[in-house]
Amino acid sequence: MSDFYRPTRSHVAAGLIALFLGSLGLHKFYLGYFREGFIMLGVSILGGLVSFGIASAAVGLIGLIEGVIYLLTSQRDFEETYVLRKKEWF
Repeated sequence: MSDFYRPTRSHVAAGLIALFLGSLGLHKFYLGYFREGFIMLGVSILGGLVSFGIASAAVGLIGLIEGVIYLLTSQRDFEETYVLRKKEWF
């Protein structure tokens, strides 16, 4: 690791946001994926109203899975995959 290496986004913060607020897509906003964040937020709120909560549960499951992935990934791999290469989903 270089002396000048400074993480721009924490995998722990992203993971915890995804675990607790993933159904609203807030972890996507934290990572700078605004389009994906609005998609998750819209599906969770509007889709949840139309589907009686089923769509919200599905988006929450996606947030849970992504949170676990973020937490199990090393900081360096997280930065390379989700910050530098901009992998939006999973």
